[in-house]
Amino acid sequence: MFNSLSERLQDTFDKLRGKGKLTEADINVAMREIRMALLEADVNFRVVKDFVASCKEKCLTAEVLDSLTPAQNVVRIVLDQLTELLGTTESKLVLAQNRTPNVIMLVGLQGSGKTTAAAKLAYLLKGQGHSPLLAACDTHRPAAADQLATLGAEIGVPVYRGDGKDAVKVASESIHEAVDHLNDIVIVDTAGRLQIDEEMMQEAVAIKQAVRPDQILMVVDAMTGQDIVNVVQTFAERVDFDGVIMSKLDGDARGGGALSVRAVTGKPIKFVSMGEKPDSLEVFHPDRMAKRILGMGDVYGIIEQAQKVADQEQIDAAERMLREGFTMDDLLNQMQQIRKMGGLAKIISALPGGERAMAQQGGVDESSLGRIEAMIHSMTKEERARPKIINGQRRKRIAAGSGRSVQEVNQLLKQWGEMNKMMSKMRAATQGGSKKQRRQMQSMMRNMGMGGGMPGGMGGRGWGM
Repeated sequence: MFNSLSERLQDTFDKLRGKGKLTEADINVAMREIRMALLEADVNFRVVKDFVASCKEKCLTAEVLDSLTPAQNVVRIVLDQLTELLGTTESKLVLAQNRTPNVIMLVGLQGSGKTTAAAKLAYLLKGQGHSPLLAACDTHRPAAADQLATLGAEIGVPVYRGDGKDAVKVASESIHEAVDHLNDIVIVDTAGRLQIDEEMMQEAVAIKQAVRPDQILMVVDAMTGQDIVNVVQTFAERVDFDGVIMSKLDGDARGGGALSVRAVTGKPIKFVSMGEKPDSLEVFHPDRMAKRILGMGDVYGIIEQAQKVADQEQIDAAERMLREGFTMDDLLNQMQQIRKMGGLAKIISALPGGERAMAQQGGVDESSLGRIEAMIHSMTKEERARPKIINGQRRKRIAAGSGRSVQEVNQLLKQWGEMNKMMSKMRAATQGGSKKQRRQMQSMMRNMGMGGGMPGGMGGRGWGM
């Protein structure tokens, strides 16, 4: 996601940081490199032109050039402009309070991931306490209704198929179906084409008139690049959609389409799809995405994800760790939390500089989690509770039992030792200091679930990087 663009922009900023004071010539060189980076990322030319002109104008002020840290000011300006380009503020899904059911209509080209996005959106809304119904209104593509039914069954969301012939009729009947079965949201999956044609647009307009949707979302394939712009503009003229779901964003190293849509159409990106699993649809936060593009990470995203997977048992365990220390069973639980949060790669990519580090080191070895789990499972109950008792003989036995080397066992114990030291410092902070500081530390531990939701030092080679 945005890998090539992020790399180019960070290289540009690194060059600026190497200069004590910036001149107009330095700014011009930096803006030229930013322009090339955006164009290579397949961002719409008009968007690039306006973006660079705005950044340059702000960077050439005396406030920036005469400051003590001009390079940091340039980064701040680019960050602000990039956030504005992506939408300034997050665009939450707006649901009518005085209407049941709410209707959300999805439109888009065939192959954009529309049917999958419908199921992911239903899964997201179900997790928020809603009772969604999926309406299979793509009556043109063979097996489209079957695909939606399969996806619905996987996530436990009902699918209304009707006669499977008249899309407008199926859409209308799905509203009555939702009322009869107390579903508070209907997600209408409409037909797409390989390219825009009049029949598809007329059907979309007819469905819109029949069900009067509260929200119309267009699903856009991020890998389409700036060709997205023409497609989105046509849909905006005919059905006047409210926002965009950007699909397959994890599969596009350039990301130009995502940077172009908001600026060209004025329509906000509301959700992004970052994987294949049902829980891979995420609310879009422009400020966080801008920071990730510039290599600043998304720590808030990590915390939110950790909070999602944390349950009361993990919160209790976090508080116990503060009292008694960190065990290998705690580490094992963290491995499981990392899997629930999407794996090592997803977490590391959200850390400042994480994506760049992964690119430089050839990615992350997700199988490292399995190797760690195997070594911990090869320990006795006493060893897991008190790792300090693991001597040379025990290390050999654990290595043999898990099929790993003694060196790998040593590395695991070293990592545990570092994490235990960190936990001891946190425990001291909760016991000493002011009451306010202790409450803040305990609150942080609870919010992060199992001590932060991921093992300390996982960025080292011992954790797959």
